[in-house]
Amino acid sequence: MKFSHKRLLAVLAAGTLTLSACGGAGSSEAGGDASNGENQAVSLMLNWYPYGEHAPFYYGVEKGIFKDHGIDLEIKAGQGSTKTVQAAGQQQVDFGWADTPAILSNIDKGVKVKSMGVYLQTTPSAVQVFADSGIETAADLKGKTIAVSAGDAPTVTFPLFLKAAGLQESDVKQQNLDAAGKMAAVLSDKVDGLIGFAHDQGPTMAAKSGKEMRYLRYADEGVNFYSNGLISSDAYLSENPELSKEMMAAVSESFEAAVADPEAAAKSMEGKDPQIPAQPVVLEQWKQTIKLLHTDATEGMEPGVNDSADWTATIKTLSDAGLLEDAGKTSKYYDSQYQPK
Repeated sequence: MKFSHKRLLAVLAAGTLTLSACGGAGSSEAGGDASNGENQAVSLMLNWYPYGEHAPFYYGVEKGIFKDHGIDLEIKAGQGSTKTVQAAGQQQVDFGWADTPAILSNIDKGVKVKSMGVYLQTTPSAVQVFADSGIETAADLKGKTIAVSAGDAPTVTFPLFLKAAGLQESDVKQQNLDAAGKMAAVLSDKVDGLIGFAHDQGPTMAAKSGKEMRYLRYADEGVNFYSNGLISSDAYLSENPELSKEMMAAVSESFEAAVADPEAAAKSMEGKDPQIPAQPVVLEQWKQTIKLLHTDATEGMEPGVNDSADWTATIKTLSDAGLLEDAGKTSKYYDSQYQPK
């Protein structure tokens, strides 16, 4: 663990850290100032209910990493990235954890937030099928029925994946279902597979079915774009620049710690929320997440360090997919000053 003099003072001065500390709008007045060694109450809304991808946050709390950075962290479940982005923009929470396509799309619509850094830098978007389905490559999808969720990033970018794989959109029948409906349809053999995040639904379906999964990943066909990362409102970042840098540093350090000990990271989530999956699923979800933390440009760097060319490519891909109506320069969406040093 890396300690600055300021963080060492924070350790000596801080009280016991809990997950239930006060947060949300106005918390900068309630919990002290991270820059002077006092703990500050900070709220973070996830993109969805807690699952394996979120293990670093719980592990960071358990290990005292956020406390070392002067932060008393409250973790809140989310209901989709769009709602998280909007909650952050309205300062209902201090920070959010959201999917980059949703972040960019909402910024284009006037929501005042910024990405502070993306951690899942290889998209988890994939067609997910049972390994015994006979579908081994993207070419095998021709004539199959795949469950999708209209409007989400994996579905919107599905035509790009098909094109890259040499298929027409008409080659695959799409059945529109919500997240739970997609998994139920696959498990009951009503569809041949689903589109979603391979590190989320895949391990869950494997556990429920007792069958091995196969992932036809968008990135393997050359279709990649940034996924989940840390955000905050323009107003909060402007009012709390030092605390925001400490938050980013704490998240990156927590991810490093969770990568170093996946089992302990997964176990740190146990009992924290009734919606958290069983421990074997959480562990597999986190192990799958680890594979997504870097691109070729950031391999070997600290989690959360972003590459400008990757940002440019992400914006272009999402624009090509029609997800962005008014695509701008990277600076419209992302502020690099919070990058871990």
